[in-house]
Amino acid sequence: MAEVRKARLNCLSQSGFHEISYRIYGPDHPVPIICVHGLGRNARDFDSLAMALAAAGRRVVCPDIVGRGESDWLRAPMDYGYPQYLADMNSLIARLDCRAVDWVGTSMGGLIGMMLAALPGNALRRMVVNDVGAFIPKAALLRILDYFGKDPSFKDTAAAELYFRQVYSGFGDLTDAQWRHLTETSLRRADGQLHLHYDPKIAVPFHAQDIDDVDLWALWDAITAPVLLLRGADSDLLTAETAQTMTGRGPKAELREFPASGHAPALLDPLQMAPVLEWLAVEP
Repeated sequence: MAEVRKARLNCLSQSGFHEISYRIYGPDHPVPIICVHGLGRNARDFDSLAMALAAAGRRVVCPDIVGRGESDWLRAPMDYGYPQYLADMNSLIARLDCRAVDWVGTSMGGLIGMMLAALPGNALRRMVVNDVGAFIPKAALLRILDYFGKDPSFKDTAAAELYFRQVYSGFGDLTDAQWRHLTETSLRRADGQLHLHYDPKIAVPFHAQDIDDVDLWALWDAITAPVLLLRGADSDLLTAETAQTMTGRGPKAELREFPASGHAPALLDPLQMAPVLEWLAVEP
């Protein structure tokens, strides 16, 4: 089993400094793989994939985006947003002291990667974008915002697991052990109760704006790095039409779809991990 190390990085927002936490798997490698989680998730979602990539000889870095997991919470909730997330990830790339990185991003993590990859002079060599794309329907965003940023409490992990199975049913047909792992790594204890492992105020900027369809085609067309696009066959956030169009525009992504999965494939099953391992098996 690959060694797992934990580290922290000091970053800057408009309201002061904050630290982000990240996990490092595997041996030194000149091109690290950065794996970035979804909107309300954390770095531990990639435990299985990171171990598999590390076993193949790659160095894998999995950060908790600020406000999630073991990273700090921001003093000013309106600072939660993509400009801050991009700045923090740029600081992480600089900390890694490398000329290029490969990127795996689920949902929000995929959008962060796309935004970085669209900028001139970026360091992204190859990308895996998991169930997010160049057009996001309003209906899918409203569904996510119906639960995102709320602060439910649970008396025990069993009650929390029932919640996760319902809210994240799009993850697919996971085993009991996988649901238990996702649950146990997604909780924090406060006031004698278990809570979701994020700052509830991360949703403040979303609720402060009108929600509408999100059109990112100009961003997609600016990307030149090769992209593997993953889609849950039942996903409402990355529609089949959008995914197919993404294979013919911009970086002309290679598309893989997973049955019995919605938003977003959990990348815990060997069959889902296999195309990622193959895509990233590239020598520097």
